[in-house]
Amino acid sequence: MARMPWTTARRTSAAVAALTPFLLTLFAAVPAQAHGAPTDPVSRVFACSPDGASSGTAACRAAIAANGSSFAAWDNLRVANVNGRDRQTIPDGKLCSGNLPAYRGLDLARADWPATRLSPGATLTMKYVSTIPHTGTFRMYLTKPGYDPSKPLKWSDLPERPFAEVKDPALTNGAYRIGMTLPRDRTGRQVLYTIWQNSSTADTYYSCSDVVFPAAAEKETGGADTVATPSASKTAKKEPAKSPTASAPAATPSPTPSVARSAAAVAPDSSPVAADADTGTGPSAPMLAGGAAGVLVLTGGAALALRLRRR
Repeated sequence: MARMPWTTARRTSAAVAALTPFLLTLFAAVPAQAHGAPTDPVSRVFACSPDGASSGTAACRAAIAANGSSFAAWDNLRVANVNGRDRQTIPDGKLCSGNLPAYRGLDLARADWPATRLSPGATLTMKYVSTIPHTGTFRMYLTKPGYDPSKPLKWSDLPERPFAEVKDPALTNGAYRIGMTLPRDRTGRQVLYTIWQNSSTADTYYSCSDVVFPAAAEKETGGADTVATPSASKTAKKEPAKSPTASAPAATPSPTPSVARSAAAVAPDSSPVAADADTGTGPSAPMLAGGAAGVLVLTGGAALALRLRRR
């Protein structure tokens, strides 16, 4: 086999070195695969992954067992060439896995998936972690009122239109932060279903985040998204009848010291000072002067009688 002349080899190496920057630029221009999943509200795939905090729960253990492997690739739940035909491509009962066998454990119908507590009508900022940035549109759906988590998730459990849709959000510190306003008519356990359709790749990502909304009776009073419970309303109506000042008869016991102090504090503003003498609540200046004069008269009379007796 003939060897390449040294001068030819040198020229070839120089040509490759000259082309290297161009080749690197060309490869960098080729779109990379996008990866990501919601971490808040936490998605099933992330919660049950080795990076999540719930892999030891009963639901995650069952999902891993059904999978036959862990969810280490939590950011790779994607289906190619869907092109917006989600309902035609992903069958009922396979929405959480995207109909991918490697994620089939996510479709288990259970009411104990790790969940995030939310408030109806509140503003939510979803954190969607992405290991590679890409352009695309996020569409968020929330299961309809009356959704039954003990049954497989179907497309009919979701409204036809998303309640929020965001295109090309900025990637900040490794995550997309997507603001949305939640529907006001949800209670109990629901599923927040997120579809991320890439525009720079052919991939579409699917994820299920389990969420829990408080029932009306569990809401606390005072907030825009809360209502007063019936028992609290009844208590508020009964309180005036229990007030001692509203129901006390004419002959009432003496007020407590705190009540007396309160009354004394407002007396100077509500009645003249002279009224104190009439009420007998304390000696007035004229009474003190009269008493002193009487003492002087008695003292003088006694001294005069003593002098007359000595004479």
